[in-house]
Amino acid sequence: MERSEVLSQAEKCITQDRNITHGDAEDSFSSIAHLWEWWMVHRSAGPLESYDVAMMMSLFKHARAASNSFHADNFVDACGYIALASEMTDG
Repeated sequence: MERSEVLSQAEKCITQDRNITHGDAEDSFSSIAHLWEWWMVHRSAGPLESYDVAMMMSLFKHARAASNSFHADNFVDACGYIALASEMTDG
C-alpha cells in the first residue's frame, strides 16, 4: 500500500469512522489518560510489564464504553484483555 493511500485511509478513520463511533478524540484520550494515570498510581512499583499493558488496554476499552455503551466491541475487547492479564499473573 502506498503512503498516500495509507494517509487517506487514516484520515477517513480519524475524521469519520472513529469520530462517529467514539466521539471527540481529545475527550476520549482525556478519559483514557485519567484511567491510565490512576493505574500507574495504584499498581505495584517497578517497570511496566505485559500485565500492566493488558490491564491498561482494558481500561482503554472501559473509557470508550463510558461514552458509547452501544458498541459491543468495547465489552468484548475489555474482557479479552482481562483474560490475557489473568494468564500473565502468578496466581
